Amino acid sequence: MKILGIDPGYAIVGYGVLSFDNNKFRHIQSGVLTTPPGLPMEERLLRIFDGVSSVLEGHAPDAFAIEELFFHSNRTTAVNVCQARGVILLAASLAHVPVYEYTPLQVKQAVVGYGRAEKHQVMEMTRVVLGLPRIVKPDDASDALAIAICHGYAGFSKLNAYSTLEDSKKTGGK
Repeated sequence: MKILGIDPGYAIVGYGVLSFDNNKFRHIQSGVLTTPPGLPMEERLLRIFDGVSSVLEGHAPDAFAIEELFFHSNRTTAVNVCQARGVILLAASLAHVPVYEYTPLQVKQAVVGYGRAEKHQVMEMTRVVLGLPRIVKPDDASDALAIAICHGYAGFSKLNAYSTLEDSKKTGGK
C-alpha cells in the first residue's frame, strides 16, 4: 500500500510518501510545498492545489492521510489553514484517492505510543520506523510522514480485522 501523508498549511504544506507492505514501511519521498507570503490568498491556494495534485499524479497513492485541524487561537490563521485544507482535500477527491483523517493525538499515539509525546519524540520515532539515517527536515515533511505512518498502522489493523471477519464467515465462524 502506498500512502501520501499531508501536514496542511497555507504557507507550508508538508508531504510524505511511503509504502507499507508486510508490516514494513519504506520512505519514498518527502518534502514541502511553499507559498510566498506576498501572494494573494487565491494564488497561494492555487499553488497548493497544483502542488498536491502533482504529488498525487507522480506517486498514485492508495490512501491519502491528512491531519485534522485542532483549535487555533488566531482566527485568521485558522481560516487560512481551513481554506488550504479545502483545496488539498479537493485535489485528493479529484484524484479519486480515499482520504483518512487523524488527530494529532492519534498520530502521536501511533508513532510514539504516547498521545502527549513531544514533537522531537515524534520526529525521532518517524526516523527510526522508516530506518532513515537522520531526522527528516523540515518539520512539516517529518509531520507528514508521521501522519502516513499513523495511517499505515490504522489501515493495517482495519485490513486485518476485515480479513479475520471474512475468514470467519468462510469457515462458519470456526
